[in-house]
Amino acid sequence: MGAGTTGLSLARRRAGAPGAPAPAEGARLAHMVGRRVRLAQTAASVLGAIDVFLLLWLVLPDPHGHTVSDRTLLLVNAGALAVLGPIALLVSLRWADSAFRPVRRWLESGRAPTAEERRAALRIPLRSAGISAADWAAAAVVFCLLNLPFSLEVAWHVGSTIVLGGITCVALGYLLAERLTRPITARALAHGAPAPQRPGVNGRLVLTWALATGSPLLGLGLLGLHTLIEPGETTVEELAWSIVVLAALAILAGLGATVLSAKSVSEPLGALRRAMGRVEEGDLGARVEVDDASEVGLLQSRFNAMAAGLAEREELRDLFGRHVGEDVVREALSGDGTQLGGEVRDVAVLFADLIGSTSLAVRRPPREVVALLNEFFAVVVDVAGRHGGWVNKFEGDAALVVFGAPASHPDAAGAALAAARDLRRALEALPVDAGVGVSAGPAVAGNVGAEERFEYTVIGDPVNEAARLCDLAKRRGDRVLAAARAVEAARDGEAARWSLADAVVLRGRETPTRVAAPVARQRRAG
Repeated sequence: MGAGTTGLSLARRRAGAPGAPAPAEGARLAHMVGRRVRLAQTAASVLGAIDVFLLLWLVLPDPHGHTVSDRTLLLVNAGALAVLGPIALLVSLRWADSAFRPVRRWLESGRAPTAEERRAALRIPLRSAGISAADWAAAAVVFCLLNLPFSLEVAWHVGSTIVLGGITCVALGYLLAERLTRPITARALAHGAPAPQRPGVNGRLVLTWALATGSPLLGLGLLGLHTLIEPGETTVEELAWSIVVLAALAILAGLGATVLSAKSVSEPLGALRRAMGRVEEGDLGARVEVDDASEVGLLQSRFNAMAAGLAEREELRDLFGRHVGEDVVREALSGDGTQLGGEVRDVAVLFADLIGSTSLAVRRPPREVVALLNEFFAVVVDVAGRHGGWVNKFEGDAALVVFGAPASHPDAAGAALAAARDLRRALEALPVDAGVGVSAGPAVAGNVGAEERFEYTVIGDPVNEAARLCDLAKRRGDRVLAAARAVEAARDGEAARWSLADAVVLRGRETPTRVAAPVARQRRAG
């Protein structure tokens, strides 16, 4: 439970809480997006109205059976369009602005959105499409009723054409609104993972089909049906022109819809691909902006969660490595690092202990003592790392360094002896002195403790012997002593740099231990 809580806090610190936009910035965003959506909605409605009018009076076959002239029909419908069109557009814009008002208030406040405001922001494209669909449906009903006195056939001809044009405009308007409102969508989704909104990716593809293929095909089907029912009323030239214009509209509208629909998927996926490449290269801070309320947004959010989890894991691994050492981390991750117990391995042990640390703590402030200890330990870590050793633990003012566990070492004894000589030279530059002891031999290396809390350590005679040699070295001028068995086990000429001295019974031991010191520093025991 503690580790999980720590991991969660690390992830939150790393990712940071989503910040709310400043009020001025939010107001600018609301104004910009609102203006663009209104312009797109107006343009789609105007172009759709012109398109329907041209189809009705210049392209599609004129139904017969009415008792008034074509000029009268044209004037009546054109006049109605000129009067009702601006009114309908004004009503739809006011309606859309009313639906956008909660989102604008949220953005201008500079705070995080409520659940209702968040839903309202994500539903802007769908609300916009719904308003546009209501306008076109009303237009179809009004113009159908307006032409009904002329004849039922004329009313059907006008109403069905308006419905086909409305399908195209509604679909195109939705795709445009979805793209234009992505900055607001990103702000809303920054405060919580997206729950896929409708229509999702599948719905967009259906809308694209309806715009690019369905509506023109339906128009062609109605045109063919009209020709079959009344074959003599449509000339070949009229039929040809109708087919050409409907095909051209299908190509143009379909291309635009397909491009918008494709970009709504390809651009987020492209950003995801680039971010994944950065993660693959080691940049665990890579994130993508969640700006889609469909399944694509869920994918974006899951990627960010995955990257945050990887960053958290790497941070925990780094902290773990700083506490127990990188070799222990690799050993734990590569094998079963959660089992208690260990194995017997041939290791070499270096023990270093400060001289006079007790009086140092009395004479100096605690901060200075800690600084000196950290400086001492930094030297130990550096020297141990250069020779392939692992700092098993810091014990007050002492450090235990192990060679040959958990990672194998081709010459653990030689590396420990070389590290002891280098450590002694490095400590000469510090305002402290220390004793160093080295031993080698078989020891048990593994996890010691309880299932809930354990540590990787090395237990055995070499550890005890190195600590006792360190105590002896602190009382002698050599300051560095090694057990003879460590010198005898060394390879690559390291043994030649050491000279065997007398045998000494170390504290707490019954049998004598023959010691050795570096050649340049050998001293005989008195």
